[in-house]
Amino acid sequence: MTKRKRYSAEFKAKVALKAIREELATAELAKKYHYIHPTMIGGWKRTAIENMAAAFGGPSSTVPQISEKGIES
Repeated sequence: MTKRKRYSAEFKAKVALKAIREELATAELAKKYHYIHPTMIGGWKRTAIENMAAAFGGPSSTVPQISEKGIES
């Protein structure tokens, strides 16, 4: 049984950005980066495009907002 390869977020972002820029065809990117499946690259590209608006939004909703009332002296 083969272990599944895990890729870092930075690597996925780098490959997805190259796919978005269309520097190379998806198949060429897959071959360049050690035969990552083209479908996987397409998924990373789709995810990057869908989440791109969050980078330009306001404060993240995952970070709790603390008011001065909540801080005790």
